[in-house]
Amino acid sequence: MKRIFKIAAAVLTLALFIVGFAFVVWANDSSVATDVALNAMVSDGRVTYSAENGWMVFYPADGVRPETGFVFYPGGKVDYRAYAPALKLIAAQGYFVVVSPAPLNLAFFDVNAAARIQAAYPEVANWFVGGHSLGGVAASSYAANHPEVKGVVLWASYPADDSLKKNGTNVISIYGTKDGLAGVDTIDESRLLLPAGAEFVAIEGGNHAQFGSYGPQDGDNEATISPEEQWSQTAAATAEFFADVLR
Repeated sequence: MKRIFKIAAAVLTLALFIVGFAFVVWANDSSVATDVALNAMVSDGRVTYSAENGWMVFYPADGVRPETGFVFYPGGKVDYRAYAPALKLIAAQGYFVVVSPAPLNLAFFDVNAAARIQAAYPEVANWFVGGHSLGGVAASSYAANHPEVKGVVLWASYPADDSLKKNGTNVISIYGTKDGLAGVDTIDESRLLLPAGAEFVAIEGGNHAQFGSYGPQDGDNEATISPEEQWSQTAAATAEFFADVLR
């Protein structure tokens, strides 16, 4: 009998190892940031870029650290650097923006990333969190347990439950009308999970992948606007949400 148990335990251990290894391989087969995204990770006349504590950090180039910060959670299986173009545009409008790379490129493995970022920059008085796709789910989970967060920004995303609704959290949901992964119907259904005052902003012609810059994504539809236009509209809506909440 002991021999049977030993064999069973060995088989189970091997099976778990194979499953774990397969998962790691799958998770690491992620969408890579394009050259356009990498080229956005530089300082210019409007925005300062800095790699601090392993994070991607953007803030206005005037040298004055903003009082309002935004922690962004990248989408599932997407290189966090892919969001540099849109996030740099947000920083250019007067905000402190930080992105932390996610373990195995899956943000739900580090939902509390925002806590470390907030602690590192105590001079930033107001914090918002948000994310793209699965990153938005992680951001929503974090905000549900941290009432000090001023609001949540969802890019082609929605929360896993109605915690934000119960808490009355400020929320903006920005989505593309050509999104093949988080389509218009799906976003409309997510209203049931969000506070009555949640703001919904449709980007006409925008799709799922163009919230970042990592190339086409399986299951997505072709956008009818350029990535630059989608980034511009997304950044403008996000920055306006910050201003409205703090007004």
